[in-house]
This record gives sequence, structure tokens and C-alpha cells, in this order.
Amino acid sequence: MSFQKLDLHPIFNKGAQIDCELNNLIDGAWSKKLDYVEIIPGKGSGQLKEKVIRFLNRKDTRSRYSRFDVDNKNFGRIFVYFNWTKLGGNAKR
Repeated sequence: MSFQKLDLHPIFNKGAQIDCELNNLIDGAWSKKLDYVEIIPGKGSGQLKEKVIRFLNRKDTRSRYSRFDVDNKNFGRIFVYFNWTKLGGNAKR
């Protein structure tokens, strides 16, 4: 399984940079046909995690992945999964 990880701890208070990094992560997943990506907003107050979830639920972003899950053992991690058969029809690894 191929995946990539993005830790948002170093940029937790830089809103525009967070959006840029999230977009770059999704773009990278598409270009590399990754199975999933892991986003680490951390536990903290939950505001950063909510920002990530709002990003993932945006209409323009939602069409670019299959589903996402919050780790049930570590609430500071979000996994975003890509089903290339459904997303890109002929997308191959």
C-alpha cells in the first residue's frame, strides 16, 4: 500500500498555508495514485481537525477522494482513501 503523511503541527496557526498543504497532498495522491493519505492535525482543541474536515467536505475537494475516516484509536489522525477504479475509471498505478 502506498501512502503519504502530512503533519500539520508545524503550521497549525497558518490558515492559508494549511489549505495549500492540504491541496498539495491531494494533488500528490492523484499524481502518484496513492492508496491513502494520513493527515495529522493533532488532538489539541480540535479546531485544526475541524478545519481539515471542512476542507475535505468542500464540494471541490470531495470529488477527489473516495472517503475519509478519523482514527478511532488516535483522534489526532485522519485517513483519506482513494479508490482509483471509481475515481478515475482508467487510472492505473
